[in-house]
Amino acid sequence: MLNRVILIGRLTRDPELRYTASGVALTTFSLAVDRNYVNQQGERGVDFIRITTWRKLAENCANHLSKGRLVAVEGRLQTRSYETPEGQKRQVTDVVADDVRFLDWPREGKGTGADSIGPDSYDQDFSNIGTEIDMGEDDLPF
Repeated sequence: MLNRVILIGRLTRDPELRYTASGVALTTFSLAVDRNYVNQQGERGVDFIRITTWRKLAENCANHLSKGRLVAVEGRLQTRSYETPEGQKRQVTDVVADDVRFLDWPREGKGTGADSIGPDSYDQDFSNIGTEIDMGEDDLPF
């Protein structure tokens, strides 16, 4: 049997980080994924899919993702049942992710760490690359 899901979409809200009673990190967020067709009005359908991540991946998602970020998610479908306080039975299907790839740079002021390093954050000036360097024979190491 095979239960594998690969999605590319944008977060519809910031990830919510929680911890289980035993201290395991858990993050949930919703992903907007475009459908491959447009309706008669020319609008593209969108699916909103709930994503769950665990442990270190959950902490990374909570620390580096925010609403609007483009990500690729790979994981598996998981269906669970529960009962509401009113006694109604409900069934929910989530994607439990085992890999989340960040596909864009964070917007200004968002994100920290390695994924926030982008072309605009480099402070080294390379404007003189390609110009001749005047080196005397005393400067040569041999």
